[in-house]
Parts: sequence; C-alpha cells; structure tokens
Amino acid sequence: MKIKRAAKHEGKGNIVIEEIDMPEHGKDEVLVKVKKSLISRGSELFARYVMPGPVDPQRMGYSDAGVIAAVGHDVVDMLVGDRVVAVAPHAEYVIRRPNIPDAWIIPFSDDISFEEATFIPLLTSSLAWVKTACVKAGDTIVVLGQGLVGNLVMQVAKCYNPSKLIAVDALQLRCDLSRKLGANVVINCSREDPVKAVKDLTDGRGADIVFECVGGDAGIKSFEQAQDMLKARGTLHLISLYQKKPLPLHSGKIMNKKLLAGILISEPRPLMAQQAVKHLQKCRVNVKEMITHRFSITEAKKAFDFLYNNPGDALGVIFDYD
Repeated sequence: MKIKRAAKHEGKGNIVIEEIDMPEHGKDEVLVKVKKSLISRGSELFARYVMPGPVDPQRMGYSDAGVIAAVGHDVVDMLVGDRVVAVAPHAEYVIRRPNIPDAWIIPFSDDISFEEATFIPLLTSSLAWVKTACVKAGDTIVVLGQGLVGNLVMQVAKCYNPSKLIAVDALQLRCDLSRKLGANVVINCSREDPVKAVKDLTDGRGADIVFECVGGDAGIKSFEQAQDMLKARGTLHLISLYQKKPLPLHSGKIMNKKLLAGILISEPRPLMAQQAVKHLQKCRVNVKEMITHRFSITEAKKAFDFLYNNPGDALGVIFDYD
C-alpha cells in the first residue's frame, strides 16, 4: 500500500507530494492514521519552505492528530482507535514509539476535535514558556507578535489574571483576533509606536513581562523595542528564532532586568501536554478561532505558497487527510 506525504525538494518553496510505502511499525511502536495536521508558519516556512536545498521529510511538520491504526506487541496503555496527537511529519500514516520519555504521542478525548488537537504541541510549549517567565496575577504583560505562538502565549497568560494584557502585531487580522481572544489592549505597530504606547499605558513604568514572539527579520527590531518597553526588574522572555542572526542586546537597557530564553522549567513534557489538553477541554484557550484555512494534503504546495505569500490573510492552516 502506498501513502502520501509532504516533502520539500531542491529549490525554494519546492513543496511536493510523495508516494511512499506504508510504514511498518515495530513491536514497541504504534501506527497512527493522521486525520488533520497543522502548519507551524514560523518554523515550517523559515526553516523548511525557504531553504534552497531539500529537507528531510521527517522534519516536514510536527502537529498531527489522528487515531491509532495498529499497536506493537510491547506497547502498553494504547489501543487501536485511540485518538492521539503525534509530533510527526505531514503524512497519511506515521510511526511513533510511545514508551520513551520524549515520545510526544499524546492521547486526547473525543470532546476535542482533531483540528483543535493539532494545536496541542504548540500549546504545550506555550504553557511552559509562560511558566518559565513566572507570570503572576496583577502583572502587566506584553506579547510581541500574534502569530500562532504569540496568540497562544497571550491566551495562556490571560489565565493568570494579569492587570493588563497587551498584544502587539503589524497585521490587522492578527490584531483583531487577539482582541477577540482576550487581549485587554491591542497595538497595531504598523500604525503607532509600540514602545510609546506601552509606556503610556503603564504611566511611564513599562511592562512587568514582555514575551518576544515575532522572530525572523522583523523580530530583530521587535527585540530591541522589547528592551525599551520593559520596566526595571522586569522580565524579557525570548521565544522566537531569528534565522541564526544576531540580536541587539543593549547593556544600558537590560541592566537590572531579567532576560530569559526558551523553556527553563523542570516539569516533564508529558505532564505539560496533559495540561494543554485540559486547557482545551475547559475552554481556557480557544484555538477554533485561530483556524483561517483548510487544505487537502494533496494541496500542500498551494497551502505553503498561500501561507508564505499572504501573511496578512492566514493564521492557522490545517491539512485534511480524509
């Protein structure tokens, strides 16, 4: 039996659909029939799509939701038909080994749709990023960038009851969505200076915590602005990646402030993933509204091209395998 998977061949944007043999699972592995998968714009476009050379197909995607189609003899606590999220590539069937610490195969119940479940890996990381920053009730929080990651970080931060939750982006679609999903204040930085706006909103003090979620070339300027809008003894949490480019860190601006990068907590990933599932079940985080487009997996090239060429029109882009 042949199955379809998305692949990136030689040449910028050269996304293709390959037909390969059905993968065979081992005794300690499960075979997952994928129902939906999510394109993560930040990493998949800038670390896959735009690359001049080919990309390992195993790196093409990491947010699959589906059902277990077969179970190896040595696998415990998983059955055929279980609904799971697998950190795996965009393909009709994928193999995962569940009984290892970083298995990244996450069960979820039928009160969560397959589309919603594709957000669980990014939501898990967002919970960890917010915990790393030690957010607490009453904080003034700024989230720079309202793509998938920034919006999820904003929604998670809202659960901590901040006194002000400020979202910043240059694209109107994202600004509108941030306002709808819980930001107290939304700043369109293509129309006004975000540093001045944050200072005005905080009587000149600045924010307690700034999450930098912009990344890419635009994120270099955003990282500098983050330092300017942060109050004394505040925390700047660097989340995004910048295509290996250096960032402007000013000693005079960051002095007496804290700079964090990434996930620095000790909770195991599986535990954080369970918390992500609960956030979806209890509607603490709304990912349905973040989905703007759906494509068949056979339209992978069209989907990636659209997401790359129309950043102001798209946010959550889902592949459908049915």
